[in-house]
Amino acid sequence: AASSVGPVDARQQRRRFLNFTYDVLTIKPPEIEEKEIGSLVQWILLRPKLPANSPLPPLLVVPHGGPHSCTPTAYNPAIAYLCSGGYAVLLVNYRGSLGFGQRALESLPGNIGVLDVKDVVDAAVKIADSGWVDRDRIGICGGSHGGFLAAHCIGQFPDLFKAAALRNPVTNIASMVTATDIPDWCYIEGIGLGAYDFTKYRGPTKDELTYMYESSPIKHVSNVMAPTLVALGMEDKRVPASQG
Repeated sequence: AASSVGPVDARQQRRRFLNFTYDVLTIKPPEIEEKEIGSLVQWILLRPKLPANSPLPPLLVVPHGGPHSCTPTAYNPAIAYLCSGGYAVLLVNYRGSLGFGQRALESLPGNIGVLDVKDVVDAAVKIADSGWVDRDRIGICGGSHGGFLAAHCIGQFPDLFKAAALRNPVTNIASMVTATDIPDWCYIEGIGLGAYDFTKYRGPTKDELTYMYESSPIKHVSNVMAPTLVALGMEDKRVPASQG
């Protein structure tokens, strides 16, 4: 029989069958001028539906890779699986993500390891303070640039993140630049727009290598306390396995 249920009612009905709830939060970082309308950060928070009087769920923070991509609100079986296991999951579209304007996109090259890390950590702290999750059980995972961010977070904020999983993470841009098939990524993201000459290849200078190292998680490795799983694909040409 034909259904008279409208699109909004249909969405509400589908949500009844999910074993998690979700919220989409869009904020403007406090240091951004009001006129910079393109510089927004978006969080997608998924929380498991738990029985009454259950302990607060642990939180798993999952930054996307790229960095110039984004996490949509589309159904993701892996994330749904984590929620079904009792985890709250926080997906962060940090500055540099697609969909928030050219200004926001171009604010990240030359500032990776700083702006993107700040946005991920600010999101984690805000949710930790919300009373929705167990602030003493916060983990982080990600692949490629998401692994870069996870590695930075456990190095720069070792007291916040209690566990981590990294898939083919970028850990040292200075050692990656001559081993990857995308050296332009290392120059542009690590140093800034205009740092790479696409018409010719040359090796990096001492100053460029220093700048790349300073932007890398390896700088903070001695601070890491969290148990960390590193998963490597040995045939990865973008992020060579030597990075892990």
